[in-house]
Amino acid sequence: MSTVVLVVGEGILSDLICEEMSSQYLVVRKSNFESILPATIDLALVLQDVWNPSVYQQAEQLFRRINTPWLRGFVSFGEGIIGPLVRPGTPGCTQCVETRRLLTGNDRRDMREMQRRLELNGGMHQEAWASRTGLQQLAHIIGAEVKRIIQGEEAVSEGKVCFLNLKTLNSSWHTFLPVPLCTVCSSIPDDSREMARISLRNTPKFNRDHFRTRSLDSLSTVLVKDYLDPRTGLLNEKIVNLVHTFADVGVNLPLFEGDEGTAGRTNSFAVSELTAILEGLERYCGLQPRGKRTVVHDSYNRLRNQALHPIEVGVHEKEQYQRSDFPFEEFDPDRPINWVWGYSFLQERPILVPELLAYYSLGCGSRGFVYETSNGCALGGSLEEAIFYGILEVVERDSFLMTWYAQLPLPRLDPYSTADQELLLMIDRMQTVGGYDLHLYNSTMENGIPSILAIAKNRKQTGLNLICAAGAHLDPVRAVKTAVHELAGMMLSLDEKLEKNKSEYVRMLHDSTLVRQMDDHGMLYGLPEAEERLKFLLEDNRPLRTFDEEYGSRRKHLDLTDDLLELLQEFRRLNLDVIVVDQSTPETLRNGLYCVKVLIPGMLPMTFGQHLTRITGLERVLRVPMELGYTTEPLTIKQLNPHPHPFP
Repeated sequence: MSTVVLVVGEGILSDLICEEMSSQYLVVRKSNFESILPATIDLALVLQDVWNPSVYQQAEQLFRRINTPWLRGFVSFGEGIIGPLVRPGTPGCTQCVETRRLLTGNDRRDMREMQRRLELNGGMHQEAWASRTGLQQLAHIIGAEVKRIIQGEEAVSEGKVCFLNLKTLNSSWHTFLPVPLCTVCSSIPDDSREMARISLRNTPKFNRDHFRTRSLDSLSTVLVKDYLDPRTGLLNEKIVNLVHTFADVGVNLPLFEGDEGTAGRTNSFAVSELTAILEGLERYCGLQPRGKRTVVHDSYNRLRNQALHPIEVGVHEKEQYQRSDFPFEEFDPDRPINWVWGYSFLQERPILVPELLAYYSLGCGSRGFVYETSNGCALGGSLEEAIFYGILEVVERDSFLMTWYAQLPLPRLDPYSTADQELLLMIDRMQTVGGYDLHLYNSTMENGIPSILAIAKNRKQTGLNLICAAGAHLDPVRAVKTAVHELAGMMLSLDEKLEKNKSEYVRMLHDSTLVRQMDDHGMLYGLPEAEERLKFLLEDNRPLRTFDEEYGSRRKHLDLTDDLLELLQEFRRLNLDVIVVDQSTPETLRNGLYCVKVLIPGMLPMTFGQHLTRITGLERVLRVPMELGYTTEPLTIKQLNPHPHPFP
């Protein structure tokens, strides 16, 4: 029986394909989808000399209904585009490619608007760059791909799309990932109580001295291949920064609302690139639900027996909500909102969490009641690993803010009291290349999890005067390394920005309400005049303490889950809940990568912008300084540090 190939389309490209394949297959040509189609179709081709988005939507509907694989080819703004091969019932369709393709372009908003207009008006009428030579080359590539598909060979267009430059005739294939929220091929499940349940499993470390279940080396190939591509990638750009003190690599997460940059900072450019990709994936997972479809929309009062009350994780001051220009509304327990399922380790049961607390960009501009950032978001090679690092991230930020609000005179650490050679070389590089001295403080709170507050003090007369960072880890030396790399991210590269906008930062120094953006916090304390506010830490009359004196030693486990269980036990002892929302998406799960959001009610969430401070409902900030012996009685709200924090 002859192989039946359906060709839908008009123009030179479809003419060339029909002419080339008619001697090999039974080719049935139709001008549109309204014609009567053959009963049996082995492969369908949708070919046009122009870009016509509405045609591909029709093709998706038709070929899914009749269970027919199909491939498209067309021309758009000087490029021939082929693929992907769409197999009904399999995620990854032409609409996924269009989303990825438009997102990675610098003109994504204009192109999306053009796409919408073309869908309504029937597509473009002429493609100026579509020369016959270019279309012949496009037809040649399509013909070769059709042959592979028909013969059952591995199809290049499976999960890929080809771009052909019609001027140079250079072509390249690019991998794309299915879009979880695609309206055509998405198959993500509804969020549910059962899906939220977490049963911790054994997760052996890949190395006794590392707190990871998988090495970066084992992930290096898939991270670049699956996620970083300039034309169709979830991440579309890599930037190597040669100014910073250490190896700094950034990647770009393209969004229709704008670009989101994430950075990897280590002692190796290769490792920094992989770290930046992981950071980009973490950011992507945290922006909105993409792994499960939100289905619970109700008021807190109707769900109170199974839901978290937002006051437990801190809200803004009542006076802030009363301002006419404040972007959030006071929480109303009778107003229906979206909820997602998380898991409470203290209660050992699933619990509903407001969606805008579980995904940190949803509060703005959508009648949200609180400003939530990436607090507690973490990516790991297992669910247990992601939870472990999500907890540490909450602890890191909480210890920094507790220190700042209560102005705690922390024990100062001797950076040279560790035998870790890598850290000593990092400190030396900070001094010789960056021109900064390192001040370290033990900011461990009542949970006993080793925490570090680090300050870089400029030796030079120019540049940022002070830079602050924090770290938390069961291994305090690792916490220091994390903080040092964060400090290095601001060294040298922001000196020009400080000089250019110094008058603006001086105004912020005298009027804290002007501190509105994330960058404002770090830049403000680049001013020498702001150093006075950190005097409670920088006074040199306190003795230096060694790492051993402050942290002692902890038992090393071969399984990361044992470390995680120790952390959970610490919070159970303090009657603090650890709530985990699984943010993983199909894009990360394909490579065994999990992303979570960890909420620990009572601990201080990091916020940026003085007007968005969140301490209402969090009495712990008043109580813990006394429990740790820094004060003789609980603090009052009026005693808390009124200045913007210096976390960059």
